[in-house]
Amino acid sequence: MNAPWKKYLPAIACGLLVLAGCNERKPEAAATNHVAALTGQLPYNPLAWKPITTLTNRAAATTSTLYGNDAAVAYARSTAGAAYPAGSVLALVTWAERDDPHWFGAKIPGKPQTVEFVSIGAQPQYAVYRGSPLAQAASDQSGSRIDFILHLRAAVIP
Repeated sequence: MNAPWKKYLPAIACGLLVLAGCNERKPEAAATNHVAALTGQLPYNPLAWKPITTLTNRAAATTSTLYGNDAAVAYARSTAGAAYPAGSVLALVTWAERDDPHWFGAKIPGKPQTVEFVSIGAQPQYAVYRGSPLAQAASDQSGSRIDFILHLRAAVIP
């Protein structure tokens, strides 16, 4: 005996699989990394700027991204020097790394460690923010940190 519903079995199975995959959770909300958000009183929001380059420190288990305002990004992408024009502002944001809950073996930014700003005027100005929430902190390494940040090269974008 041939049951007429058997020819619809693949379509029924596919429909059940689609329904089983549906849920009320919004995927973009689940994928947003709220742990890495910058909180506190920062003079600028570097996450609204364009990234210039990234780096990782495996020994310290940190990842950093160098962001720049429009003037800094234009200079970094066109010149290999460290003489940024006046009005340029760079921000080096450093996060602790953490395991990615969505991808086995991957690392993603965790809690923010520091946000370092270098503002270019007559003399470069340096400010560092630490803690949770981020607050301005004193630094006895401002000269070496300015030099380090200004000499980071832009990532090559094809």
